[in-house]
Amino acid sequence: MASVIPKVKLGSQGLVVSQQGLGCMGMSGNYGLPKPEADMIKLIHHAIEAGVTFLDTSDFYGPHTNEILIGKALKQGGLREKVQIATKFGIQWIDGKPDVCGDPAYVRSACEASLKRLDIDYIDLYYIHRIDTNVPIEVTVGLSFLFLVVLFWITFSMAVLTCLLLLSLVAFEILIIYDSHDKIELCLTLLYVTNFIKKMGEIKKLVEEGKVKYVGLSEASASTIRRAHAVHPITAVQNEWSIWTRDLEDEIVPTCRELGIGIVPYSPIGRGFLAVGPKVVENMIEGDFRKLYPRFQNMEQNKTVFERINEMATSKGCTPAQLALAWVHHQGSDVVPIPGTTKLENFDQNIGALSVKLTPDDMADLEFIASSDMVKGERSAFMQMTWLNSETPPLSSWKGN
Repeated sequence: MASVIPKVKLGSQGLVVSQQGLGCMGMSGNYGLPKPEADMIKLIHHAIEAGVTFLDTSDFYGPHTNEILIGKALKQGGLREKVQIATKFGIQWIDGKPDVCGDPAYVRSACEASLKRLDIDYIDLYYIHRIDTNVPIEVTVGLSFLFLVVLFWITFSMAVLTCLLLLSLVAFEILIIYDSHDKIELCLTLLYVTNFIKKMGEIKKLVEEGKVKYVGLSEASASTIRRAHAVHPITAVQNEWSIWTRDLEDEIVPTCRELGIGIVPYSPIGRGFLAVGPKVVENMIEGDFRKLYPRFQNMEQNKTVFERINEMATSKGCTPAQLALAWVHHQGSDVVPIPGTTKLENFDQNIGALSVKLTPDDMADLEFIASSDMVKGERSAFMQMTWLNSETPPLSSWKGN
């Protein structure tokens, strides 16, 4: 285990986290049955003592029980100020199916509920878990109060003049045209617009209230990231990224780096495949959602990828999981992976990845071994909920419903 876990800046808004985080989803199910609470609290305490202070959860995990677990762990140890808690909202179970929601009213209720379950006063990093393609991302994230100030200035200072106000918040469409000498008509128009704006940007309001410190997106496209960042600073983007899942590298990674946004790879060990290979399927129990994923239904084709990674790990004197994690760490100082585990020994092994050094040739060899033509099957059974399908409507289309 690495002797000291370095702290790094995540994004450019001031958030500092451990160089490697802890994904907590599996503690409350998803890969089968939930694990014993006492064991998971012990694991969380062990992680914090080891210097891993960046804990990742979501209201969707359990659902809800994962946040409760983390809240209990922090309460027992009096550890709140030692950790950075990242949680998420945006997915609900509706009629047995996952449903994505980015409506402002839902944002607030979700945040208040997460704060209560976690038993904390503020959330360090609050992600939109998945992007609602029916709601403009600006509506979910936030718009500038300056817009309202300008509107009221026009109402009281220029009410009898013919006005044309074109306000463009970076690249987004907000157009108000007034061509009347009727001050009452203008006031009614502005009242409508004011009510419209009040329904927007709930996350921004939560930040202003101190309930959320930093804002993140998960599984968002490059254009969605740009639109969100233009109305409120985005600190981090969380997407799946590992040696066998690299679809974000062409657009999302360059966009994040251009905008100063940190990158948080989830499933950096390929949901366990890069640790044990085909055995991951053999060990799956009832309720393990990986059974639904095409990539895990193609083990006969994909096992060669693991075999070659395992051979390289042996030559490097590390485990395949450590090699896979080291590859992610070598992507840059702005990358903070959050491998998940429910076992102390696996946690310690994951921390050891920070000590694995890879040369440019090592990186190239790994990328050749796990090239896209070698990996078979989609990474998710819910590709409609990934960044590939995360475009939202233009802001001008929103009616505040």
